[in-house]
Amino acid sequence: MEQVDADVGNVFEKIDSWVDGFFRILPNLGIALVLLAVFWLLARLVAGVVSKAGKRRGRDNLGEVGAALIKWALIIVGLMLAITVIAPSITPADLFAGLGIGSVAIGFAFKDILQNLLAGILILLRQFSVGDQIISGGHEGTVERIETRATLIKTYDGRRVVIPNSDIYTDAVTVNTAFEQRRSQYDVQIGCNDSWDDAKRIMLEAARGCDGVLEDPAPEVLPWAIADNGNNIRLRWWTKSDRASVVQTFAQVIEAVYKALDENGIDMPYPTQVMLFHDQTEETDGDRSRHREGWPARPDGNNPRPLRIADALAGRRQTQSEGSQG
Repeated sequence: MEQVDADVGNVFEKIDSWVDGFFRILPNLGIALVLLAVFWLLARLVAGVVSKAGKRRGRDNLGEVGAALIKWALIIVGLMLAITVIAPSITPADLFAGLGIGSVAIGFAFKDILQNLLAGILILLRQFSVGDQIISGGHEGTVERIETRATLIKTYDGRRVVIPNSDIYTDAVTVNTAFEQRRSQYDVQIGCNDSWDDAKRIMLEAARGCDGVLEDPAPEVLPWAIADNGNNIRLRWWTKSDRASVVQTFAQVIEAVYKALDENGIDMPYPTQVMLFHDQTEETDGDRSRHREGWPARPDGNNPRPLRIADALAGRRQTQSEGSQG
């Protein structure tokens, strides 16, 4: 077995060269730390200015996201400059080249995070803001917060939905509060023999008397359909665009219109069906041209008369009883 001799002198020489190298770069290291501290303070100062500017314009989330991006961008620049001070052999071109290669790797590794971050910035710049009421991906509610990764929505029944920003940006989004006013509508069916003009007048007066219905644009009524069971009239009115105003006013209008039509004798028919009973053993069964109102026509002209269901059942029971006694 061979013995390995340790060269202790070589080890001490290596350590001594490391210590000498550390002391040689110590001034540069101090300058680099000072430079990094300056850029860190500068990043905080600029981020604070951007954040306050966003708050003054009512765009708190946009200010926060923009401040975070600017802050980290300045810190990265300061770090790159500090590296060039510590190691003069490394040029800024080398750092940018390495940053480009690293950014590709980072982009693949954090694709979803970067995608949501970019989508969040675009949402804040162009689509909607905190406090808007939106519909996205089957979810409806009020926007609570727009973060770098996701948008937080509070539903009308008191739940929170977290939707990735990329989903919101790529899908269709309905912003219910994008405008100050919003239109609602409801179809009311009146009887075939009732007056269209009277019904329209009554419905308009009832709608105008409800709190929350705007005068401009004014409510309107339109004859909309001649249906199976009556005539349809469409009532349309405008309210404020927020959910509470729309729902509360809608309920008031429906109740007021119903009561007004009922008090003025306007019929609001329900679907009805007529059931006809006849003997289906006749030879004319199935031949509609030889039937009269669903009853088979007899050759002798002695056609049966319609009876109430109770009378028909009573007569059948009596016939069955007499047959059993005989």
